Amino acid sequence: MQISENVKESYSTQYDQNLVEWRNTGAKYKALNIVALSKNISFKNVLEVGAGEGSILQWLSKWDFCSDMNCVEISESGIQLIKEKNIKNLNDILLFDGYKIPYPDNHFDLVFCSHVMEHVEHERILLREIKRVSKYHIFEVPIDFSFYVDKKLKHFLSYGHINIYTPALFRFLLQSENYQVQKDICHLYHDEVIKPLFKNNASGLYITKLKHAILRLFPYFLGIKPNSYAVLTSKTEKDLSIF
Repeated sequence: MQISENVKESYSTQYDQNLVEWRNTGAKYKALNIVALSKNISFKNVLEVGAGEGSILQWLSKWDFCSDMNCVEISESGIQLIKEKNIKNLNDILLFDGYKIPYPDNHFDLVFCSHVMEHVEHERILLREIKRVSKYHIFEVPIDFSFYVDKKLKHFLSYGHINIYTPALFRFLLQSENYQVQKDICHLYHDEVIKPLFKNNASGLYITKLKHAILRLFPYFLGIKPNSYAVLTSKTEKDLSIF
């Protein structure tokens, strides 16, 4: 299984210095979710699958998250930016084909994969490969779902979101591949992440903050429609659950 050539070409030059500050700010909160979810598990080495330009790794390095960090990424431009950051404790920085992770079985204690699965053509193939090389896993995905999500097809495709999830749908995907869900976080984006998106739209920012306030009051609805969903899972040796 290989990534489609048009998809590979789209991502090969995706990362440049534009929006670096905003990406870095968002990465801080993704990294905080990884720290929170991994708090009570033991790990000596970690791998990031789909490291982008390395912003999450950079935050984790600042916090001495792990002394043996590694990453794989499909984008040549992303790999170059990661290398330029000279991230402490980051060892392997590997270009990969999107599906075959170049490590032996059970090589890593922890793999994290943040805001990647929504871009993946064959998500179950990648999930099986992640489970093959690791014991624990942390995923985070954006929650783009709405009842009229099909009306926003061009919007989501414009930044590569080809899979749409709710927290429950993502758990279903994981559990059907026999990942064991350990704990999760229904995350709302912080003000410093959302403000740049509404710098010319004060009413849009106000409405978004009002929605967040309502969701915090009603955990049931927050569990359906957060901004993103992060989850810690553990490995089983079983494959796809069917019949």
